[in-house]
Amino acid sequence: MFQNTQSVNPPDIHSMNSSAEAAGNEFLAFTLGNEEYGIDILKVQEIRGYEAVTRIANAPEFLKGVINLRGIIVPVVDMRIKFDLGTPTYDQFTVVIILNIGGRVVGMVVDSVSDVTTLMPEQIKPSPEMGTTFNTDYLIGLGTLDERMLILVDIDKLMSSAEMGLVDHAAA
Repeated sequence: MFQNTQSVNPPDIHSMNSSAEAAGNEFLAFTLGNEEYGIDILKVQEIRGYEAVTRIANAPEFLKGVINLRGIIVPVVDMRIKFDLGTPTYDQFTVVIILNIGGRVVGMVVDSVSDVTTLMPEQIKPSPEMGTTFNTDYLIGLGTLDERMLILVDIDKLMSSAEMGLVDHAAA
């Protein structure tokens, strides 16, 4: 019976993937300052409240430190510091999004999480070229939803970038 289940699953998975693609992609929406961002929901392992981290000596400022997540030491990046969006404040809305990227677990501090949004391909516009502190190499594009606009971040590229150094290029 177990073998039958295995042989039946792959076609079901492929049909689910193609129907999911036809239906759009899901993004977890979060805020940093006054802006709303989105990342691929499939990269999110869990969402936790912000807790104190253990600082690492000589780490870049955006690397807040590490936390012990059920026996796994997880580096935690403060995205407000990383994107140079002012001094972060930590309150009851501050959360850590635990990501699984290329088999590596990384925490990302954001101001708040709002919802999971499905975007159709036609709702994703290319990001404009602009001279900002945010490197547009890490942008997928801009997601438009009625009056909302989500800045869609390629979290794999960002976390595996040389400046972050958190995930090997080959792993992401």
